[in-house]
Amino acid sequence: MNENIEFLQAFLKNPGKVGSIRPSSPELAQKMIEGIVPSKEDAVLELGVGTGAITKFLQEVVPDDRSYLGIELDRDLVQLLKRNFTDMTIVRGNAVDTWAIHKRSGIGKIGYIICCLPFVSLPNEVGEKILQQVDKFMQQGNCTFRTFQYAHGYYFPSAIKLREFMRDRYGRSRKSPLIVKNVPPAYTLTWSSN
Repeated sequence: MNENIEFLQAFLKNPGKVGSIRPSSPELAQKMIEGIVPSKEDAVLELGVGTGAITKFLQEVVPDDRSYLGIELDRDLVQLLKRNFTDMTIVRGNAVDTWAIHKRSGIGKIGYIICCLPFVSLPNEVGEKILQQVDKFMQQGNCTFRTFQYAHGYYFPSAIKLREFMRDRYGRSRKSPLIVKNVPPAYTLTWSSN
């Protein structure tokens, strides 16, 4: 089935947990993985894998199944992902349980977190719990957290809250230029811990 149709079906089934009606564009996906060099010692954690719009680009730089962990909540999307990315470790789970999911996976230290979760549409308490999970990985040092925010939602309270949470701990983000070849246009935001 077409990736756009799969994504739209997931959105219609649960619009609060799927933040867009279309997958990320190749231009946004490439910006999300820019500079990422995964290994067993610096694995990639992808939160909110969706249909794999970013995963298919990550697949090109991930050297083996011990260097990547993807977490997706939607059961149907997980089945699709497992069919499409047989050499990637993708599990069904809730991002509020990320730390425990990672520990159970047996995958080594996380060096990169690629977050595609729709913080703007998540309840505040859920967003806060997810950020606390991210913070655990960041506190281990030498970890990069990258997410994107749509231009139209950049000043929504939940978007500002995410940026303030990360800025208070890891300084100002590195913000990309607006990626206009995405529907809707978006920025990537990157923080690193040393």
